[in-house]
Amino acid sequence: MHYEVEGKTIEADANGYLLNIEDWNAAVAEQIAAQDELTLTAKHWDLINYLRDEFINNRGNQPNTRTILKAMQKAWDDKSLENKTLYELFPKDPSKQGGRIAGLPESRRKGGY
Repeated sequence: MHYEVEGKTIEADANGYLLNIEDWNAAVAEQIAAQDELTLTAKHWDLINYLRDEFINNRGNQPNTRTILKAMQKAWDDKSLENKTLYELFPKDPSKQGGRIAGLPESRRKGGY
């Protein structure tokens, strides 16, 4: 599989995860999201940037949904934030779909908790 973005071919695995994290940029994220019929908002970008920061700056950490929820509660200063909201942003799983759009490798962990 691959993505065509700004005249460049970006290689991905059969599940749509980039083969090279260095190929990622905002245009690539927009292309992947568009294929999932998502329009990225500021909240999407907050979550995407959080996932990228965790992976790049925290030894490949790929947080589960519960950890993402806590991080977004803090980032958005909203202690009442629920998993439902994260799944409204990324219906196929915030950690997995969000990670794919963020250009990260596929997580091999099971479940959201």
